[in-house]
Amino acid sequence: MRLAAAANEAYTASLAVSELLGCKQCGGGRGQDEELGIRIPRPLGHGPSRFIPEKEILQVGSEDAQMHALFADSFAALGRLDNITLVMVFHPQYLESFLKTQHYLLQMDGPLPLHYRHYIGIMAAARHQCSYLVNLHVNDFLHVGGDSKWLNGLENAPQKLQNLGELNKLLAHRPWLITKEHIEQLLKAEEHSWSLAELVHAVVLLTHYHSLASFTFGCGISPEIHCDGGHTFRPPSVNNYCICDITNGNHSVEENQVNSAGNVSISDSFFEVEALMEKMRQLQECRDEEEASQEEMASRFEIEKRESMFVFSSDDDEVTPAREISRHFEDTSYGYKDFSRHGMHVPTFRVQDYCWEDHGYSLVNRLYPDVGQLIDEKFHIAYNLTYNTMAMHKDVDTSMLRRAIWNYIHCMFGIRYDDYDYGEINQLLDRSFKVYIKTIVCTPEKVTKRMYDSFWRQFKHSEKVHVNLLLIEARMQAELLYALRAITRYMT
Repeated sequence: MRLAAAANEAYTASLAVSELLGCKQCGGGRGQDEELGIRIPRPLGHGPSRFIPEKEILQVGSEDAQMHALFADSFAALGRLDNITLVMVFHPQYLESFLKTQHYLLQMDGPLPLHYRHYIGIMAAARHQCSYLVNLHVNDFLHVGGDSKWLNGLENAPQKLQNLGELNKLLAHRPWLITKEHIEQLLKAEEHSWSLAELVHAVVLLTHYHSLASFTFGCGISPEIHCDGGHTFRPPSVNNYCICDITNGNHSVEENQVNSAGNVSISDSFFEVEALMEKMRQLQECRDEEEASQEEMASRFEIEKRESMFVFSSDDDEVTPAREISRHFEDTSYGYKDFSRHGMHVPTFRVQDYCWEDHGYSLVNRLYPDVGQLIDEKFHIAYNLTYNTMAMHKDVDTSMLRRAIWNYIHCMFGIRYDDYDYGEINQLLDRSFKVYIKTIVCTPEKVTKRMYDSFWRQFKHSEKVHVNLLLIEARMQAELLYALRAITRYMT
């Protein structure tokens, strides 16, 4: 209760400050501020997301009791109400699980000291050039007593953390290459060695922040006003608006002009939804009538895995990391590569041989108690979350579509479910959606608003955020499966 009260007081104080910083045009007190020489920043963006119109995102102060409690818990745990939370709150059930898991990883009892946890978060986010998350955790790292010298570059951090760089690199970009030898190198590094419990904690943190970087880019999360890239001191350049109009997001005319210029025919996007609904109906009928043989199912998986290599965006240019980000990781040229290029073959990872439910979950829970349970709950919520809607349609069973999205991501990582017909993926996921999925999961730093706008054009923004939750949890599970399998092989 005390934490919730503190959050309420902070929110009330922020409202009071915003009232004091009115402009002359609105009759506020800005004249006094100018006389005092105070420079007042204004946000560079319009709301928490560059992709989602601010008016469609829940405004603080208009939330219901459940969401208010989530906001209060987030503020109490993090000392802030960040833009990730404000976008995730489209799905309160998931957000509650996410916040609980992240709080446990960063702040509750565990094998790693607090400053190590935030530094690992920096290392993981930096691999995808996610300055938003890097900046947040630089502040948190310093707040818990981290040595500022470490922030000058990974080479200034302890050797133990430097040794984690190779695993961070492989997990982020090519997790199928992780072997038990990588695990052995970390566990037998003499005075710089990791314990098994510490390594599992580190692996969970790395996968958590790789996935969260995907969400940050996938939903176009904007920096908060107090962060780098989130504010400016220059006056607004839009004609006929006072400073209050700009900072409060009252710019609907401008937004409408932009949106109308880029609109796709409503009838076209409507027919896309209808076509998808019809494909789902037909696939369900085919399921009921006949079942493919195991040989045919295996063949369809290999075809889909091979085809996924050729899914890429037309603007798939390399993104050069800025120095303030690249100093937190080594081998900056290392990135995602399709695992069958140049004749290199990686054996298919069969979930029937090693899966999260039967193997990964118990290993994590044994070495880092309670975390396996928290992650498992988060996986299940993301996978099973449904409101039985699709765009304008209600009472729709979306399980087939959700499974296709999840399994397509795992297919890109070489992970196969023997009981799934991979022929369904091409029926349900069109090319623009596949491009978005692959970019979010493999190279999130390359995501653009055009990609976000181009898939599921008739669907609500809340449904696109829902898609992102599926993507990041499927990605996190895929990374965990490869890392935990390697740890299990080392132990046996």
